[in-house]
Amino acid sequence: MSEEYKEDLIDNILEELFRMMKKSDYHPVDFSEICDLFEVKSDEDKQRLLDELNRLCDDVVIVKTKKNRYILPPKGVMTGIYSSTKKGFGFVSVEGFDEDFFIPAKECLNAFNGDKVMIEELTNSYKTKGPKREARIVRVLSRNTKEMLGIYKNNKGFGFVIPSNKKIGEDLYIPDGCAGDAVTGSLVIAEIKDYGDDKKSPEGYVREVIGHIDDPSTDILQVLYTYGIPVDFPEDVEEQLHLIPDRVSEEEKQGRRDMRNLDTVTIDGEDAKDLDDAITLEFSDGIYHLGVHIADVSNYVREGSPLDKEALKRGTSNYLVDSVIPMLPHKLSNGICSLNQGEDRLTLSCLMDIDSSGKVLSHEIVEGLINVNERMNYTDVAAILEKKENAPVERYKSLIPMFERMLELSEIIRKVRRDRGSIDFDISETKIIVDESGVPVDIHPYDRNSATKIIEDFMLIANETVAEQFYWSELPFEYRVHETPVSEKVEKLRAAIRNFGIYFNTGVNKIHPKEYQKLLDGIEGQPYEQLITKITLRSMQQARYGTECIGHFGLACKYYCHFTSPIRRYPDLQIHRIIKEFIHGTLNEKRVRHYQKILPGVAMDNSAKERRAVEAERDVVKLKQIEYMSQFIGQEFDGVVSGFTNQNIFVELPNTVEGAISVSRIDEDSYEYNEAKFEMTGLKSGKIIKLGDKIKVKLIGVSKEDRTIDFMMA
Repeated sequence: MSEEYKEDLIDNILEELFRMMKKSDYHPVDFSEICDLFEVKSDEDKQRLLDELNRLCDDVVIVKTKKNRYILPPKGVMTGIYSSTKKGFGFVSVEGFDEDFFIPAKECLNAFNGDKVMIEELTNSYKTKGPKREARIVRVLSRNTKEMLGIYKNNKGFGFVIPSNKKIGEDLYIPDGCAGDAVTGSLVIAEIKDYGDDKKSPEGYVREVIGHIDDPSTDILQVLYTYGIPVDFPEDVEEQLHLIPDRVSEEEKQGRRDMRNLDTVTIDGEDAKDLDDAITLEFSDGIYHLGVHIADVSNYVREGSPLDKEALKRGTSNYLVDSVIPMLPHKLSNGICSLNQGEDRLTLSCLMDIDSSGKVLSHEIVEGLINVNERMNYTDVAAILEKKENAPVERYKSLIPMFERMLELSEIIRKVRRDRGSIDFDISETKIIVDESGVPVDIHPYDRNSATKIIEDFMLIANETVAEQFYWSELPFEYRVHETPVSEKVEKLRAAIRNFGIYFNTGVNKIHPKEYQKLLDGIEGQPYEQLITKITLRSMQQARYGTECIGHFGLACKYYCHFTSPIRRYPDLQIHRIIKEFIHGTLNEKRVRHYQKILPGVAMDNSAKERRAVEAERDVVKLKQIEYMSQFIGQEFDGVVSGFTNQNIFVELPNTVEGAISVSRIDEDSYEYNEAKFEMTGLKSGKIIKLGDKIKVKLIGVSKEDRTIDFMMA
């Protein structure tokens, strides 16, 4: 079946199916007869056609029944992707609905996390409390989980695999003789033979033993497998790499803006290897001439090539403590695309003229050619600017005036953002130091200094400038968007901070980012600053990628995109292609239609891969924290109460590690959680424990299997 013939065939069959849907709410279809009508004869072609129809049209799912008939679902039945929770209930995201459907535990059928399912909305789904929309799963259409990574536990002849993916609520039953060489504590891959039902647990067998849970090297392995993050590059990508040069050819340099005469620096972390942004800065007649030069990855990763397909599949690089799973192979990410010192490199450069008030007077986006003078790091640049004793002043003497000018412009740009209401979440991120074996030897808050802020400010203004130009060009584009917080979350934030005597003034229907800014300003320097900052961040929507430029609430700006990191983020690579076609005048009607067709799906996939990367990084950090804290069992620590559930009081230590006190372990009293006030009250003593309270705790246990760090009151 040729591709052209298949496309025409699918169009014709879809037309016939839509006609049938209009005829009846629930119309049986003899799919074989339809195939005969359109001369589709082989079983293989029939199955391919069926798969393609279901892929193209989620709301017209064709389901095979037990009687070997094919049917269209009734109106009111929708398809989506199921997300499970360890508590048994779940959610289904359906395209076209802003809010996920809540699936009660008893209505989850035997769906696993990530399965494609058919749901029916429950008639009583509109409630005054709880989820607004409820549904039940009526059929599992396709399985996302066919095997499971987890920890094996033996139990007198049979065993269980406890899933590493904590979104999977049920353990996998392993019958006698199906465990292979696994012992209690083994990290294993188990095949699922039976997904179970309301009376029977899922069942399978151990296919492979990866290692033991106590081995530090298994931490990252289990997270990569749990989230389905690919590590090795496929053969066709490796073959394409042979065609990519190690150095920029003279032919590639032709027709580009040659800026190799400018003082050019990269400023990154000491251990960074994928250097995708460089800076130039000159000053004349009261105008700052800022150049943000970004690696021209699209010159080497062409649309539709094996490299491009694999990059889209990965979506982003994954930074997992001491390991990087790159979006692009090292030959590109650390080689020809990395803006390495002393090497000619191709760029897509945003050149901006900015006045002393921070206004971008004019700009150009050009294909550039640069050669980096110095590969700087945040620590050295910050030491120079802060005039520390150990600053390498002599080594970089000729560049110090430029660094000082950078700081000057950075502060101007930051003030502009602040004046319009941009929110600066200065949260202490976790920095984990590991030894050669992957064993964590230190954990502390990540230092955010003046040099990191300079690069952040320059990247932000470049991203805004590029987004604004392409918004007004009225061309298809991929934006970074951040919606206004929903009122329910704002109310929860208001209630939480009221316990600290802080009042959050927002309108009923309209919230301005300046109110968040005022809130964060008001808690600066307070002992509970980090805690309230995190609570405030959780009250906001999750940023995502989209094709509509609806603004970025957190940055308080109308136009925003991700332009500055094409080595490690696919959205940046995607818009680079559009920008270059625009520069060359090849963005004709055909190409515009092409981008209009693919960008919604690309943006949605990019958002999903970004969330996957964030969750994977969070899991690795938690595992390393557990491993690090295991050496301190029995010791006491000072901490701060960071959260509650009905069963637990969460406590965060100064090194950013968070653990929990189970209220059932507090012998001297029984505690009850008041959700409205965000506090625990002792029923006998009347003692009240609030968010932000300083508390001394004793570490009594850790568990990698359960991802827990257990404290008790000291």
